[in-house]
Amino acid sequence: MFAICATCAVEYAVPTPDVCPICADEREWMVPDDGQEWTDLPTLRAEGQGLTWTEPEAGRAVISTEPKLGIGQTAQLVTTPAGSLLWDPTGYLDEETVERIRARGPVLAVAASHPHMFGVQVAWGEALDAPVLVCAADEQWIGRRSDRIELYEESRELWPGLSIHRIGGHFPGSAIAHWAGGAEGRGVVLAGDTVAPNPDGRTVAFLRSYPNSLPLSGRVVRGIADRLAAFDFDRVVGNFANSVDSGARDAVEWSAQRHIAWVRGDYDAETGVLRD
Repeated sequence: MFAICATCAVEYAVPTPDVCPICADEREWMVPDDGQEWTDLPTLRAEGQGLTWTEPEAGRAVISTEPKLGIGQTAQLVTTPAGSLLWDPTGYLDEETVERIRARGPVLAVAASHPHMFGVQVAWGEALDAPVLVCAADEQWIGRRSDRIELYEESRELWPGLSIHRIGGHFPGSAIAHWAGGAEGRGVVLAGDTVAPNPDGRTVAFLRSYPNSLPLSGRVVRGIADRLAAFDFDRVVGNFANSVDSGARDAVEWSAQRHIAWVRGDYDAETGVLRD
C-alpha cells in the first residue's frame, strides 16, 4: 500500500511523512495552507481520473493526466526495436494505458528527469515489469523504496541510441534522456526541466526553481550547456508539452549565453535601476 501527495502526485510509502518533502522544498510548491493532503490510486480512479495518449512523432508517445493531477507533467514513451523507456512517469496509471505500453514490447526502464517527476514510478515499474532508474545524487528524495529501483551515477545506456545522462542544475541529479533516432534521425533530448523550452518555442530556460523563479548561476548554466553540447540533437522536449522542435542544440547554447550575460550584469543599464 502507498499514498500519493495530492499536490505533486509523487508516491510515498505508508505511513507517510507529516508533509511531502518535495512540496516543502524551495524548488516546488508550498505545502497547502490547509495542510498536507494524501490520496491513492483507488480514490483517484473512483473520482474519474484518467490518462490521455498522443503520438507527436514516430516512436514517441505522450501520456498526460486528465484532469490534471499534481503538477501535470507529460510522460514520454520512447520505443526502440529493443523496447521502450517511460520517461517522467505520471502520478496515476490505469490498466488501459499499461496494456497499450506493453503491446509495444518490453519496457527497458521507467525513469524520471528529477524528483518532481517521480510520479508513481514504482507503481509503473511494477505494472510494466521494468526497473526504475534513479540518479544516485537524488536518492534522498525517494519516497517509496522498492527492489525495482536501480541507482545510477552518471549515465545508463538502455539500447544503442537511447541513454540517460546526469546533467545537474535544477537538482544535483537532474538528467536527460538522449534518443538518437528521434526527430527523423536528427536526435531528441528529453529534458524534463533540466533545460525548459520556453513558450516562444525557440529558447530554453535554466532555473533552480521554476514556480518560485530562483535562478542558477552563470557558471552552472555554462556547465549545463557544455554537457548538452556533447550530444547530437535537433529537438528538446520538456515535461509540460513544451518543446523546441528544431534547431534545439543551437537554441540551448544561445539561451545559455543570454542567461549568463544577464546574471553577469551585462545589461544592467537596461533595467532602469542603476541610475546614479
